[in-house]
Amino acid sequence: MPPRRRTDPAAGRAALAAWWADPGGVPRPTVAAAVRWSLEELGELAPGHATEVRVPPYGAVQCVEGPRHTRGTPPNVVETDAATWLGLASGTLAWADAVASGRVRASGSRADLSTLLPLPLIG
Repeated sequence: MPPRRRTDPAAGRAALAAWWADPGGVPRPTVAAAVRWSLEELGELAPGHATEVRVPPYGAVQCVEGPRHTRGTPPNVVETDAATWLGLASGTLAWADAVASGRVRASGSRADLSTLLPLPLIG
């Protein structure tokens, strides 16, 4: 079962479009909406509980099929900042480039999101 939606899809798309138009110039609430909405999209695209994707301080989602963790740090974790996440989600940044540059910290056998990104966000 996919996670419950907390971000209105229209508001999420609008926030992402605003970020895309001016990545450095959007207010924090707009960035938060874009990140949360895109994380929810990832959760719907790849339902599961094997990997936790974290974009502090804006949000996190559990996704990808596989063993579920229930306590402590999950075995598969992806963590990055908001600008990197939105770049990955929208396709303006490649997964391999983000990992190689250290902008993404990914650990675990199910932490490679390269086949899921960019997300099919607009449409």
